[in-house]
Amino acid sequence: MKLFALAARGLLLIGLLTTTLGPAVALAQTEEISYRKEIRPLWMEKCGACHGADAPYYGDFKENRDEFVAQDLGPRMDSYADLLHFIGWPDTGAIMRRLDDGKNQPDGKPGNMYEYLGEDEAERQRNLAIFKGWVGPDAWKLNRWNARGDVPGITKEELGRLRLKY
Repeated sequence: MKLFALAARGLLLIGLLTTTLGPAVALAQTEEISYRKEIRPLWMEKCGACHGADAPYYGDFKENRDEFVAQDLGPRMDSYADLLHFIGWPDTGAIMRRLDDGKNQPDGKPGNMYEYLGEDEAERQRNLAIFKGWVGPDAWKLNRWNARGDVPGITKEELGRLRLKY
């Protein structure tokens, strides 16, 4: 009986830690987060309706942006290679700028796609932590390839921090 009570308390403690520290736990497991296991399913659930197989490729989207936006379609990002396009190059940092919760912004304003990461703030924070963990420790940068306005260009060192495990 005592063994059962101890096990039950242990499970309760693990549950509380996971619920309370969910984002921190996800970040601690950076090496385990992969595109195939975590990112693709999450991406397709939260972003696939607008950025899935029916969405235009980046070049087509740029040429006919207003037409696609009117159809609630953004650029296609339903494959590993397509998604990397918006993280590393040529649209460096686009995913980070759009999914960011605003804590990395001087004005505190979240990115325009942050709200789609979950039904409530807790779910959005958990899913953001998964994306941040996949990108890599200290690699979540809002920088562009080349500086534009207040957004600096990304450095070689910052690019070197990207993990993005397939």
